[in-house]
Amino acid sequence: SARRPPPLLPLLLLCVLGAPQAGSGADAAVISPQDPTLLIGSSLQATCSVHGDPPGATAEGLYWTLNGHRLPPELSRMLNASTLALALANLNGSRQQSGDNLVCHARDGSILAGSCLYVGLPPEKPFNISCWSKNMKDLTCRWTPGAHGETFLHTNYSLKYKLRWYGQDNTCEEYHTVGPHSCHIPKDLALFTPYEIWVEATNRLGSARSDVLTLDILDVVTTDPPPEVHVSRAGGLEDQLSVRWVSPPALKDFLFQAKYQIRYRVEDSVDWKVVDDVSNQTSCRLAGLKPGTVYFVQVRCNPFGIYGSKKAGIWSEWSHPTAASTPRSERPGPGGGACEPRGGEPSSGPVRRELKQFLGWLKKHAYCSNLSFRLYDQWRAWMQKSHKTRNQDEGILSSGRRGAARGPAR
Repeated sequence: SARRPPPLLPLLLLCVLGAPQAGSGADAAVISPQDPTLLIGSSLQATCSVHGDPPGATAEGLYWTLNGHRLPPELSRMLNASTLALALANLNGSRQQSGDNLVCHARDGSILAGSCLYVGLPPEKPFNISCWSKNMKDLTCRWTPGAHGETFLHTNYSLKYKLRWYGQDNTCEEYHTVGPHSCHIPKDLALFTPYEIWVEATNRLGSARSDVLTLDILDVVTTDPPPEVHVSRAGGLEDQLSVRWVSPPALKDFLFQAKYQIRYRVEDSVDWKVVDDVSNQTSCRLAGLKPGTVYFVQVRCNPFGIYGSKKAGIWSEWSHPTAASTPRSERPGPGGGACEPRGGEPSSGPVRRELKQFLGWLKKHAYCSNLSFRLYDQWRAWMQKSHKTRNQDEGILSSGRRGAARGPAR
C-alpha cells in the first residue's frame, strides 16, 4: 500500500523544533532554500520539489501556507511536473522571533515539507548603559537596544566587562534581573580601579557593539532603603509629624556621607510631596500638615562620597510606607486655621506681618532644618505670649469701660 508521511509537529512548533529533514521519514518533498534569513523588504523565490513517493506523485495540486494562512494561488507556478515555485515580494518582519512557518501541502492538505523564514533587521548599537552597585558587593547594569529596538529576529545581548588597564574580557551571566535588557554581576569585583563595560548585540543578520562605559564601583554605590522608619506626632502640634530613621547598616563600616529625601502624602491621595533639604540628618519634622489627617511617609538614602568619591551618588529605593495621623485641631473655625485679628483691632505691626509670612512659608514647604525648627518654635512661643498679653489688655480695657459706663461714685 502507498506509504503516507508520518504526522508532523503543529505549525507553531515547526520553526522551534525544526522542519522535517530528508531521510527522517518525512521526505515526501523538500523546500529550497531551507530556513532563509532576509532583510525586511526583500523578495523570496522558493520551490517545493516532490520526490515521487508515493510513485507517480507530482506537484499538481500542491499549495503553500505561511503561518497557517493559505497563500493566493497567483503567487505560485509549476516549474515542472514535480516542482512548485513561490514568489514573495516586499517581505515584512517575521511575526515570531523563532521564524515564520512556510509550509508546502499536498492536494489533500497533508504537510509535505516546511521551512522557517526569518525576516528582520540587523541589531543597532545599544546605548544608554547605566550601572549601580548595591552596598559595593555587586554590579547591575541595564541598557537600551538600538534606536529602532525591534529587529523581528531573536537578538542576543551580551554584557562584557574588564578592568581598564589589565585583565581579560568577562561576560555577565545573570540576565533579565531588573528588566528585559539588564544583567547582574554578583561578586568578584575590584574596588579602587575602573572597569570598562559594553554591550554586544547579535542576531542572524549581524552584530553591533555599544560605546564603552568606564566607571569605578565606588562612584555608583546605592544601598537598601533606610530601615526602622518611625513616624509619630510632634507633641500636641496639630500640623506637624516627627520622622526618624536609621542610616544604612550595610555601609556602617565604610567612610561615606549620606543625604536623605522624604516624601509624604495624604491617605486618600496618590500625589506625593517631596522634601529635599534633609541633608545627612536621620530625623525630621514635617510642618504645615492638615490637622486630624492620616499621612503616609517614605524615606530614601543617597550614599555619596564613599572613600572620597566625587560622584553624585545613586538614590536607594523608597522605604515601605509608614502611616501616622496628626492630632485633631482644637481651634474653632473651619479647617483649624490660625485666628485672625478681630475687625477694627489693630495689627501687631510689621514684626507680626513678617512672622506671619514666615509661618505661611513654613506651612507651604515642609522643612527639616534645625534652624527652621528653632525659629518655628520661637514664633509659636511669641504668639502664645502675645495672645496672652492681648487677652489681659482686653480684660483691663473691658473693666475700664464698664466702670466708665457706671459713672463717678456718689
